[in-house]
Amino acid sequence: MRSTRAVEISTGLFVLLGFAALFFMVTQITNRELSVDGASYDVTAQFENIGSLKPGAAVSMAGVTVGRVDSIGFDQNVYKAVVKMRIASNYNRIPNDSDAAIMTSGLLGGQYVGITAGGSEEYLKSGDRITLVQDALVLENLINQLVASFMKRDNSDEAQQGAEGGQNKTEEAKQ
Repeated sequence: MRSTRAVEISTGLFVLLGFAALFFMVTQITNRELSVDGASYDVTAQFENIGSLKPGAAVSMAGVTVGRVDSIGFDQNVYKAVVKMRIASNYNRIPNDSDAAIMTSGLLGGQYVGITAGGSEEYLKSGDRITLVQDALVLENLINQLVASFMKRDNSDEAQQGAEGGQNKTEEAKQ
């Protein structure tokens, strides 16, 4: 009876330890802080396609996280996604002619906003909009374009072979 209770307790501890390890891994893989500390300012950008960008995704410059995506909306007047980003106030010297691109970390990783600094002497402030943007590259669209180009090439090859075959038949008929 005593050994059964010890097995149950050790199994329960093992399961709790597994859940703790899983929670730790999830927080590390998504690279999200559980709380937002300090002052910040908001900037927006409009994109044609945001892919699978989610609120809470990182906003980075030169590989350093400088903020987070606060919210994502849709502007019905221009039919674009509006991404609101919250930048930490200690990164208050980002030129106002900088550009924003939606990037992917790794082949199948999550998406984030990457900001490349411009050359202006004036800096982004709360409420500003980044006008130079690069949309997300959607893997499915790239695959569809690749398949379409191969099919187009195959169809033109078949048409060329068919034309050559028809030309050979007319030459044989002349002889």
